[in-house]
Amino acid sequence: MRISGKRRSFAAIALAGSLAAFGLQTAVAQDGYPDKPVKLIVPFAPGGSTDIVARLVADRMQKALGQPVVVDNRAGAGGAIGAEAVARAAPDGYTIGVGTVSTLAVNPVLLKASRTDPIKDFAPITALASIPSVFSTNPSLNVHDFKEFVTLVQSRPGQFTSGSPGVGSIGHLIIEAMNDELKLQLRHVPYRGMGLVINGALAGETQVLSDQYPSSAPFIKAGKLVPFAVAADKRLPALPNVPTFKELGHPELNELAITWFGLVAPAKTPAPIVARLQAAAVEALKDPVVQARMKELGADPIGNSPEQFGKMIATTLERVRKVVQVRKIEVE
Repeated sequence: MRISGKRRSFAAIALAGSLAAFGLQTAVAQDGYPDKPVKLIVPFAPGGSTDIVARLVADRMQKALGQPVVVDNRAGAGGAIGAEAVARAAPDGYTIGVGTVSTLAVNPVLLKASRTDPIKDFAPITALASIPSVFSTNPSLNVHDFKEFVTLVQSRPGQFTSGSPGVGSIGHLIIEAMNDELKLQLRHVPYRGMGLVINGALAGETQVLSDQYPSSAPFIKAGKLVPFAVAADKRLPALPNVPTFKELGHPELNELAITWFGLVAPAKTPAPIVARLQAAAVEALKDPVVQARMKELGADPIGNSPEQFGKMIATTLERVRKVVQVRKIEVE
């Protein structure tokens, strides 16, 4: 059956009207966002620096959004359980999550339990904060700076050890990256948690430690650990004589060892909703109480754009893949 030109025109007008109405409804729905509480999934147990910062920011985001932001801790499988919960949630802005170097870069490359693609399954919102790392030795090594450290460890290949929270952890990757970049042969010792890693270094079970600065700071001040380098954008005020790896000519190692975390939403979350969440998070990061608490934790607030955070994720993912390929790391 042939359809006249006039009827085709009416059909086209009707279709255009329907699409316009749909677009209007979508816009209205987004303009009214949020009209109920927003759930923020933290993929780790309560109490860590990531959880503390997430709760601080969530509490202050309520003021900008007009709705509570409720933290939901989903620990397990190195953060993979929480990450998957975010990825599989409806892309309506009512479920968002905290993404970290581990959940967005390490797990997808190494962890078989991880079933998320950091690029395809998430919409970046903003990076919340970064935490510098410090590299130190047990005093028994009797080294005082980076040059002495490298000279000693290179002279005794395979003799010295460094611990991490487990095979395939970011700590393990940093050790392997050090071995590759600095031409060392540190032996990796896996522990069950970062607390045990630090205790091992203090007791002399291992001789070299890479750790977030805040947790190592008390032991450095007490002379129980000797710092030789930091991974940070610039030297730490508390350690003005300790250079960054970037200053020492190792920018990739420097960037790999800086811990960062931020907010992500499920992929396909509408851009206006992502923008609203990003603006609320950035406003929260400017709160004096949040900034003061982050300073106590040794964290530096970021608050960048979704595009910038997406680039951070992609760049870190490639760094991790490179280390895994070069060092032939496998997790059973």
